[in-house]
Amino acid sequence: MDWRDDGIVLSTRKLGESSVRLSVLTCDYGRHAGMVRGAMSKSMRGTLEPGNEIRVGWSARLAEHLGQFRCELTGAHAADLLLQPGPLMAMSSACAMLDATLPERETHPDLYHGTVALMAALKTEQWLPTYIRWEVGLLEELGYGLDLEHCAATDATSDLAYVSPKSGRAVSEPAGNAYRDRLLPLPAFLAIGRASQTRKEAELSDQMRDGLKLTGFFIHRDIFEAKGIKPVAARDRLVSHVWRMNGSEEK
Repeated sequence: MDWRDDGIVLSTRKLGESSVRLSVLTCDYGRHAGMVRGAMSKSMRGTLEPGNEIRVGWSARLAEHLGQFRCELTGAHAADLLLQPGPLMAMSSACAMLDATLPERETHPDLYHGTVALMAALKTEQWLPTYIRWEVGLLEELGYGLDLEHCAATDATSDLAYVSPKSGRAVSEPAGNAYRDRLLPLPAFLAIGRASQTRKEAELSDQMRDGLKLTGFFIHRDIFEAKGIKPVAARDRLVSHVWRMNGSEEK
């Protein structure tokens, strides 16, 4: 059993004196684990930071064995974001979410490429909306996609302002206003047929919080609670940071 692929480091766990168990999201082999010998050296520790892109080679005597990885750094995203707490937390959250929710050795090439794009976007001003869109994509990849393009009540594609917590489908403002207390707000930057640009910083902050609330609701209900997965602490830290960043308390 021997293969090579591109991957993104998700997590490491110490094994013995100088080895670690590495979890990596690969393009062609999905979330995969393996042992890395000599991983406690200074150079290798820098390579195996969550979020980094690496070229990996995996080998084992039998397919069901843990096997061993050989790793080569190709993108040092963790070091690039070291002085940017928000994007660094978003990177940690994405890696932890993938590690906790993806079945092992199940291929997700679209999710892999989307995560590579996220790592690049975390170095831009649009890091937070890009991260929220990534969570929408994660839900879809895991079979819990949201329909944010058509109104659940009228099938309209304009004036979409809410999301039904039952169905995960968008609801237009005219159809949903009477039930707004029972619906989740749909931020404009996620809605089709609704202005995605906003000039006021306060409005943008509200959109970001609404976006995290929206994805968080379905992540907790359909993935964490339904599958008995412990909530991901790295995501909780990111959400708390966004609330503090905008001078408000999480609700």
